[in-house]
Amino acid sequence: MHAFTILFAALLCAGLALDLWLLRRQVATVRAHRDTVPAPFAASVTTEQHRKAADYATALARQSAVASLWHAALLLLLTIGGGIAAIDAALAGQGFDSAWRGVIAVAAIGLLLAVAGLPLAAWRTFGIEARFGFNRTTPLLFAIDHVKGLAIAALLLLPLVALLLWLMGRAGSAWWLWAFGAWAVFSLALAWVWPRLIAPMFNRFHELEPGALRERIDALVRRCGFTVRGVRIMDGSRRSSHGNAYFTGIGSAKRVVFFDTLLESLAPDEVEAVLAHELGHYRLRHVAWGVTASLAGALAGCATLGWLARQGWFQPALGVPDGTPHTLLLLFALAAPVFLQPFAPIAAWLSRRREFAADRYAARHADGGALARALVKLYRDNATTLTPDALYTAFNASHPPALQRIGRLMRSAPA
Repeated sequence: MHAFTILFAALLCAGLALDLWLLRRQVATVRAHRDTVPAPFAASVTTEQHRKAADYATALARQSAVASLWHAALLLLLTIGGGIAAIDAALAGQGFDSAWRGVIAVAAIGLLLAVAGLPLAAWRTFGIEARFGFNRTTPLLFAIDHVKGLAIAALLLLPLVALLLWLMGRAGSAWWLWAFGAWAVFSLALAWVWPRLIAPMFNRFHELEPGALRERIDALVRRCGFTVRGVRIMDGSRRSSHGNAYFTGIGSAKRVVFFDTLLESLAPDEVEAVLAHELGHYRLRHVAWGVTASLAGALAGCATLGWLARQGWFQPALGVPDGTPHTLLLLFALAAPVFLQPFAPIAAWLSRRREFAADRYAARHADGGALARALVKLYRDNATTLTPDALYTAFNASHPPALQRIGRLMRSAPA
């Protein structure tokens, strides 16, 4: 057995064991604190609501454990188990030429992974989310969403795959630089197109109506020196009762989006504070840094892929004895996350730092106390646990724990 095969299997198993251990810690911690609301939240969160959050976190953790096991088994089957090699051989037996065979092979593996994930998605939507009163998605809408998602992915990604395969065969030894250029253009174009064309295929968006809240938001935007094409309201209630807000787009397509469920639960000063937080991400260049980091990672990935293309051991070590450019792409896409998993805590830590920074920005330009009240409502209404495990948070959480975040905001609020 090749040393790389052993390394891949060892890292995959170690990552799986770590995931399961952290999830077990998370369950134990939230259940240990299930009956006691942390003192800073006692006036806003009832014991029953706190218990619901603990039970919800437990259910999500158990589903995540099953998902991790299922993903690891599928990954082993497709790589070392010879799944990709078998699918590629079957396509070769149908007489497809190399160009079409590569695109069809990528599409087939992508479809297989999407179908394999459907039971887990259905379990979460119609099992966990429905049991805790969050789901509003019908089976028909669930099916339509997934069909749309697959169709859009095929329309966007398969031409890109065809271009990458063409570059691998025609652009010489520097093909990976051309591949990076193609990926960079694609990523930036997608960030511009997504809020304009793709997101409206799944949800309805409308501008915030004129009135006191709109005037308050317009004043905040001017105060922050921000230019945005609009503040959009999204019909999140069509699928879920969870509330949220996010910043999306680049250039002239950038905009802030509020879920309608969020606006239903927040007071005007709380909406203003949430918007200030989202504007903070942009004004503090978190979006620009994110795009830069993504492109730097893509460049490193393309360079690694270019190097691996010259290594005769890589594909056979992952279950494909007679490698081709498209099987190289598939194996790299499946194996790379296994080797990147040790860096996940660093990415999570950086994300939490950005959230704290955006909170500080909101406290300077709006009302830190209002943001704290808004977050408490979000934690309560979304059944987010107030007592997560510290190690689980360190490895997985993109947002700071509730106690830390609210504590900092309340200290920044005027007396």
